[in-house]
Amino acid sequence: MLERLGDLKLGKNVLTEINGKHSNMLMDISVEKMVKGDNLKFLDDKKEMAILLIDGEITFKYEKEEQTFKRSSVFDEEPTCLHVCKGIEVEVEANSDAEILVQLTNNENSFETKLYTPDDTRTDIFGEGVWNDTARRAVRTVFDYGNAPYSNMVMGEVITYPGKWSSYIPHHHEQPEVYYYKFNKPQGFGFSLIGEEAYKIVDNSFSSIPGGLVHPQTSAPGYAMYYCWMIRHLENNPWTERVDLDEHKWLLEKDIKIWPER
Repeated sequence: MLERLGDLKLGKNVLTEINGKHSNMLMDISVEKMVKGDNLKFLDDKKEMAILLIDGEITFKYEKEEQTFKRSSVFDEEPTCLHVCKGIEVEVEANSDAEILVQLTNNENSFETKLYTPDDTRTDIFGEGVWNDTARRAVRTVFDYGNAPYSNMVMGEVITYPGKWSSYIPHHHEQPEVYYYKFNKPQGFGFSLIGEEAYKIVDNSFSSIPGGLVHPQTSAPGYAMYYCWMIRHLENNPWTERVDLDEHKWLLEKDIKIWPER
């Protein structure tokens, strides 16, 4: 359920494959580590594609457009992501050493190319003012069923503050989900629960979460944790909301008090 990539190798680092490893995620997901001067071309006749800038400066070239973006910290800067339908070629040129994440899945729909810039991202602060702020985190949504109903995918990011819980309260959904993790320091770590199994999260690790399994997680004190979250809609069953576990719903009551209760 959780796999460590370790130090990223130059070129393509595969997380999941529709016809290979972790095929139950129904997505092709990879991380491309680029050096200055690299030029990559992406084209798929059957799959939609989203390319997220993780780090560095790159130029997107597509449909006679050319746009340059720079990102130096996933913790402090909002995302930039290019989303295209099947049959659209995208060229990515590295103006510095860079890292990008590429997410694809089958989709027969045709739709207009959308470049999501930091100004387009919705950021919500969850867990603020409840449970002594022990699950306060920033949730960024790049695209989901609400703003991209033509897509078969969802993409977003979460910043989990040091020592805080995330993906909380424990919840699940029928659609598969993948998390790709970064820490603000290379020795940073955290823990996740997938179903009844616990895993240690480290830098450049990822979780592949089958539908129906709960997946709360936490970062260790002293270390901020980033993850990109990617969900695959199911046919006639898009992801629109999470299913909270009944035994933990008491935590959602208004003005709830936790220990000490007085």
